[in-house]
Amino acid sequence: MRVTNEAVTSAKQRPVKSSTAPCKPARAKAAKIQAILFDMDGVLVDAKDWHYLALNQALGLFGMEISRDEHLAIYDGLPTRTKLDMLSRSRGLPKALHSFINEIKQSATIQLTFERCRPVFHHQYALARLRQEGYKLAVCSNSIRPTVEVMMEKSSLAMYLDLMLSNEDVDRPKPHPDIYQKAMEKLGLTPKECLIVEDNDHGIEAARASGGHVVVVGTTNDVTYDRILRELQQAEQRP
Repeated sequence: MRVTNEAVTSAKQRPVKSSTAPCKPARAKAAKIQAILFDMDGVLVDAKDWHYLALNQALGLFGMEISRDEHLAIYDGLPTRTKLDMLSRSRGLPKALHSFINEIKQSATIQLTFERCRPVFHHQYALARLRQEGYKLAVCSNSIRPTVEVMMEKSSLAMYLDLMLSNEDVDRPKPHPDIYQKAMEKLGLTPKECLIVEDNDHGIEAARASGGHVVVVGTTNDVTYDRILRELQQAEQRP
């Protein structure tokens, strides 16, 4: 068959269709979680009632007790000094009494901790497995440092922790994010490399404001290795 010059020229002028499909934009890669940051009261230690009883023991000296429901609804998860400031505004508690009441409350909390705080197996197992798997572990609590240290020792969890922070380690306690931001800084990690486990509104607000991945639990019974593992897997799928 003879090919004419006109046929060759015509073939060159026809557009060539590409068989390559358009490239889809690359999906952002999720950061691998490197650390789990735990709140303490209501997460690793079932101490909410201890704080209530200790505070009421101190307030009762001046006829200023609060109800359990009031404590859970308004004051749960806040430092004692913040609770006293709120009581001064709402019920006229004299500010001159704050230091004395705080001292009595903290002493009562330590006493209750020694009486009631015991190791919980599923918490020991969870932290031991997570540490063995290479995760950094920290406690970030709105309690004062002596309370954090005693509760972690009495619950036999201190040995698994890389870091313990209290409300004395930051200028602004929860619901501000400072304590979680400081933990991330000390561990050398970004927010997206951290999973935060919280249980109350003030702590949840702080955790979310820090930019980390947040897990909300209802009680200390929810803090298990299997639950945390599922949350880690889900967090690592999010960009």
